Amino acid sequence: MLFSLIWVALVFTTSASLVSTDRPTVSAAVLLVVYPLWDAIATLLERRLAGAGSANRVSTVNMALGLATTAGMIIAVLSTVGTALLVFGVWALLSGAIQLVVAVRRRRTVGAQWPMVISGGQSVLAGAAIAAGSTSATSGLSTVAGYSAFGAFWFLVSVIALSGRSRRATR
Repeated sequence: MLFSLIWVALVFTTSASLVSTDRPTVSAAVLLVVYPLWDAIATLLERRLAGAGSANRVSTVNMALGLATTAGMIIAVLSTVGTALLVFGVWALLSGAIQLVVAVRRRRTVGAQWPMVISGGQSVLAGAAIAAGSTSATSGLSTVAGYSAFGAFWFLVSVIALSGRSRRATR
């Protein structure tokens, strides 16, 4: 979550004014490439902490998606912000769908998955909107920063919900 908040702050301070027809600055390019890479690394870390199980197949797909998006983003940032927005939007849509699958699977065994359902649904919708708007002359990187900020918020809500459920279960 801290990574996402720092990333959002950096995008807003260095790149928020860039629109789809602009070429990404070096700082914007680095930020856009690092974000899906960090997501793949975070998924790997979560996978190691969670242990074996069927979620490993889903996390493998999510890691592959993050790595493929990182590669796609490296190519996209050599073009325009709009191209990078398209890649980011498709990634957000697909990773949100994966998040929904995981949340639905975990709701019976883990519980307290409503924040993840909301976050996954938001990611699917936001990803579709970002991808669809990527060709608009007014679409900019502030859109993806806002998306990431909401993702960090829902991650925090999820941690709180799961912590509360865990405390109740141990009583």
